[in-house]
Amino acid sequence: MTDAAPTPDTVRRRLYLVRWVALADALLLVALVSASLLDRRDLVSVLGPVHGGNFLLLVVLTYTGAADGLWGWWFLAATVFSGGPLGAFIGERVILRSLAQGADAAEVRA
Repeated sequence: MTDAAPTPDTVRRRLYLVRWVALADALLLVALVSASLLDRRDLVSVLGPVHGGNFLLLVVLTYTGAADGLWGWWFLAATVFSGGPLGAFIGERVILRSLAQGADAAEVRA
């Protein structure tokens, strides 16, 4: 196990994965709510667990990123307490903006 600080490229690569999982989660959420409003229980019974699993994947990704020192624990909290995609998208923008302004990965964790 190494204590080397993560590089900005490492942070960006992980954020890229978070972005795609958050997008899938948002699309699944829209589909799930639509199916529920249309009273399509057959679709809800399929989309519900898929959306739930995807949300858990998003939480795991933000957790492991914080545990690996790529970003602060606030990113996990923003993702969980906003219900998923919204917090993930906002957190991603904040981190990418910090990196673009020349912050190193250690500063992003704050």
